[in-house]
Amino acid sequence: MPYLGAEEDPIPISAVQHAVYCMRQAALIHLERLWADNRFTAEGDVLHQVTDKGGKRNLRGIRRVTSLPLASKRLNLGGIADLVEFTGGPDEETAYPVEYKRGKPKLHRSDEAQLCAQALCLEEMTGHPVPEGALYYAQTKRRVRVSFDPQLRELTENAVSELADVLASGRTPPPTPHKSRCRRCSLHDLCRPDSFSRPVRKWRDRIVAEILESQ
Repeated sequence: MPYLGAEEDPIPISAVQHAVYCMRQAALIHLERLWADNRFTAEGDVLHQVTDKGGKRNLRGIRRVTSLPLASKRLNLGGIADLVEFTGGPDEETAYPVEYKRGKPKLHRSDEAQLCAQALCLEEMTGHPVPEGALYYAQTKRRVRVSFDPQLRELTENAVSELADVLASGRTPPPTPHKSRCRRCSLHDLCRPDSFSRPVRKWRDRIVAEILESQ
């Protein structure tokens, strides 16, 4: 089945995280239009319900904009940034993207690549360099600074290019060789239908309480 927006619609920035984590997962979601909720997606949904309200706020010389639309014509990317903090004057304003995530920092770089994709969009939109940003993890309630170095930029752009090829081909790749990632994947039952789904309501309620308490 061909990707519905291959020639017109931009690739979602969120798909970069999926592509780096597992290209098959990215294809199942963005090519085959499959999705399934589990404990981890429920926690992420709740977190973004709190952050995705939109708006602007100035705090100590920092202009904070939530739910900011982003796009890159060069990479054919589009999406929404959870939070972008702007510092400096109008002619030298520097953007600092902040992406909110459930859980804690991970060993792989999929979250960093998604954040880097936001930075690439911001650089194209503003005409100014975006050297770094941050990932905020709900479990640790702390930010992790991310430097957009050449290696991360290359990883991100390669993932976007490979995902574009997959979507254009209409073919879903085989499962990732990193089997440990399958255990936490919300599409495990659809990709590898040999396990069972777990109820997520109690997790949703607990995460809502924790996030509200930390605000």
